Amino acid sequence: MKTTIFSTKNTLILLCFTLFYVSTFAQKLIEFRGKVLDADSNNKLALADLTLSNSNVSTITNKEGEFLLKIPENQASETLIVSFLGYKKLEIKISELPKENAKIYLQPAATVLASVDIIAPKDAKSLVLKTLKTRGDNYINDNIYMTGFYRETIKKRNRNASLAEALVSIEKQPYLSSKTDRVTLIKSRKQTNYERLDTLALKLQGGPFGTLYTDVIKYPEYIFNDDNINDYDFTFERSTEKNNRLVYVVNFKQKPFFSQPMYYGKLFIDAQTFALTHADYHLNVENETEAASYFVKKKPRKAEVIPTEANYKVNYRVKNGKWYYSYSNIMLTFKVKWKTKWFNSKYTLNSEMAITDWDINQQNISSNENKKLRPNSILQEEASGFNDPEFWGEYNIIEPEKSIESAIKKISKNLNKV
Repeated sequence: MKTTIFSTKNTLILLCFTLFYVSTFAQKLIEFRGKVLDADSNNKLALADLTLSNSNVSTITNKEGEFLLKIPENQASETLIVSFLGYKKLEIKISELPKENAKIYLQPAATVLASVDIIAPKDAKSLVLKTLKTRGDNYINDNIYMTGFYRETIKKRNRNASLAEALVSIEKQPYLSSKTDRVTLIKSRKQTNYERLDTLALKLQGGPFGTLYTDVIKYPEYIFNDDNINDYDFTFERSTEKNNRLVYVVNFKQKPFFSQPMYYGKLFIDAQTFALTHADYHLNVENETEAASYFVKKKPRKAEVIPTEANYKVNYRVKNGKWYYSYSNIMLTFKVKWKTKWFNSKYTLNSEMAITDWDINQQNISSNENKKLRPNSILQEEASGFNDPEFWGEYNIIEPEKSIESAIKKISKNLNKV
């Protein structure tokens, strides 16, 4: 008999993603593959932004610095804008970009820019409060309809046990609104090997909603709220730059006398507008019992589930002077101790979502929305399997890690048998 472990909504998140569906798939698309690298060291640059000029088409690089970009044929004359924190922005004509094995080199920023228009904040905490206070000025305050790609994986040790992917439509609510974003499942597929999960059937509750809740600006109450903002220490780190703009780096962590799990990490804040451009943070899991209560909804009596890592990333992009949510990633690692076994089991749950397109006009969004998701939905149960394999070649997606890519190839061999 298999027992299920669910992740529940912790102080920050229900694991889920949200995206918007735009009817671009009917157009003929051109595909580009390549890597983004450091021009000096040749190091791979993970989570670099690639955006097509005069459009909402965009993607990011994976952990290996690799990208897959698909653009409409009628936009082949546009320019690809590549940017990464601490590096100079690079613009490349699409007509000059190789379709296969493209290598894009970014130059590290030699100096941090200064501007007479920038007034330095008096302390790090004041800067964070300013960022939260001015979100109505810096972020889109209309309903935005987005297209996005969501993936969640479950590994036992280093072996893939479950893979689920989905294209979702998101109606992202205004940043000053208290309404929760809405998510609709457009297409999904899954593959689960329960033998690798042994006697546990791990599932993520929330599906594409958890990644949305990493949006610190839309949902500040999960990390920084009126009750706990004074329980954090904020300090400045050396500033950096992105797209030729000065970016402040703020470290935050809970004060040492608090034992309950809180968050720690870095906030990257545009010095001119005070907009949050990127956040990289973690849940403090030193208090194992309390941390476990944030995630585990149900478990076997003979098993003790201990979270060992809880990491979160969120990126924002800017267009026409307004910022919007563009990408997030959640990685949770658990150790399962069995009273009847000598050895522990290690499970890693990863979920990520990338926005590939968005529009303010709902009429430009496909009406092919057939299934609304709820914050307690489980994508593995909602996914319909590989019943429409041709569909998956038509969208900008996050290139998977090599181990995940290998799993997808193995799954693809079975498609012809269906």
